[in-house]
Amino acid sequence: QVQLVESGGGLVRAGDSLRLSCAASGRTFTTSAMGWFRQAPGKEREFVAAISITGGITYYGDSVKGRFTASRDNAKNTAYLQMNGLKPEDTGVYYCALRGDSGDPYDTQGGYDSWGPGTQVTVSS
Repeated sequence: QVQLVESGGGLVRAGDSLRLSCAASGRTFTTSAMGWFRQAPGKEREFVAAISITGGITYYGDSVKGRFTASRDNAKNTAYLQMNGLKPEDTGVYYCALRGDSGDPYDTQGGYDSWGPGTQVTVSS
């Protein structure tokens, strides 16, 4: 059974940067695409980014394009989300997830079958 653990969240000011990490263990990390989602209080979980198995292809939600960068280090079984130019609206719990076999689109929760517990990111104005 795969286990995912996010880290790197915290309280920052608008304009600051953070790098989130997602450490994977269990199921082979190197054979799965990864995704990042976030959820603000009272809102639906939102797609943030996705990265292919090799890291050569990435996708981003419209609200983070040009500011966030997804990457991965398969040798370390770890994925990353570099977040620059943070805004108060980026506040939320950030989750990493492993792509599953459902065939659902990469930008939907149904496209992933394993999730981490999340890490809180709070951006003050």
